[in-house]
Amino acid sequence: MSSQNPIFIPGPTNIPEVLRKAVDMPTIDHRSPLFGKILHPALDGVKKVLKTTQAEVFAFPSTGTGGWEMAISNTLSAGDKVLATRNGMFSHRWIDMCQRHGLDVTVVTQNWGEGIPANIFEEMLVADKAHEIKAVLATHNETATGVRSDIAAVRRALDAAGHPALLFVDGVSSIGCMDFRMDEWRVDVAVAGSQKGFMLPPGLAIVACSSLALAAAETAGLHRTFFDLRDMAKGYANSGYPYTPPVGLLNGLKLSTEMLLEEGIENVFARHHRIACGVRAAVAAWGLRLCAGRPELYSDTVSAIRVPEGFDANKIVSHALNAYGVAFGTGLGDVAGKVFRIGHLGSLTEVMALAGVATAEMVMVDLGLPITLGSGVAAAQQHYRQSIGSPQLKAA
Repeated sequence: MSSQNPIFIPGPTNIPEVLRKAVDMPTIDHRSPLFGKILHPALDGVKKVLKTTQAEVFAFPSTGTGGWEMAISNTLSAGDKVLATRNGMFSHRWIDMCQRHGLDVTVVTQNWGEGIPANIFEEMLVADKAHEIKAVLATHNETATGVRSDIAAVRRALDAAGHPALLFVDGVSSIGCMDFRMDEWRVDVAVAGSQKGFMLPPGLAIVACSSLALAAAETAGLHRTFFDLRDMAKGYANSGYPYTPPVGLLNGLKLSTEMLLEEGIENVFARHHRIACGVRAAVAAWGLRLCAGRPELYSDTVSAIRVPEGFDANKIVSHALNAYGVAFGTGLGDVAGKVFRIGHLGSLTEVMALAGVATAEMVMVDLGLPITLGSGVAAAQQHYRQSIGSPQLKAA
């Protein structure tokens, strides 16, 4: 793979040079006042990206998986009931983690390509008269299938049932790229990672907690030490960490949130939507279809593209890497070999996206798929011209 080419996996994403330099900083004394000048602006910036004024933000040295563990270990006790959907690899892994922690998980199984069934959740929450369900797990953007679920609908289901369960949301591949409204949706724990929408290297689990989640941490019975938010909160109060912090990554997070907010968070969301629509136009021009079952489920950060029956999608990924030095995402779990994924999130422009579309097109033609060379590129170009580029087309 050539380091000069952008990558098109759904994370880690391309890192802007200015952020790479921000992470690569001289050592400082993390117990000095200098650290607080990095830490607090970084956390405040994340709050603005999440559209919250009420939640507390924590940044643990970890990844999104560590963020999942932080969410459950700080708020739940062994034997607690949890409600979740299994509709992709990452929702599956969160469920598996809960089961390993001794939680009683009720799983609603969906086809991989479908979203969270809020109507079924509502029925199950209404039936839970004793309020035994303590938390609802929701994967906002299922990275394996390119499916976005409606978190506002899940909140409405909880409210309609009058149920007090906490709402946990995996926003690892959505936060910083797609609209996320923590306060409006009354999300209790939101999980993100540094390596996707925040355009940084892996290494930070970014977790926001509501007042209800913070209160639950006082009585939760699951063991936690490294991920104890109470210890982290005490450290923050003194502009420090309970252990050695990843100073460079936090410095990068400070600058990353500044960049997102300078662009305008709504503009960031609009850019991702434009890029995604161009990729989807290319997929349609190729005569292929997405794994996501319906337009309302389409992700603005990753497109999982189904290949013809009997063709191994992994050949597309390997040939792109070996022949052209470009990385695409493989299919995972139930859709392994059936889809390849184009990640279009983080530090990406329409022009960069065209390079990914063109490469995918060349690869498929090389491998003998019935794709017309140039068809997808032309469709994406037309969309981008209509949405941002051509005064004549806009006037028409």
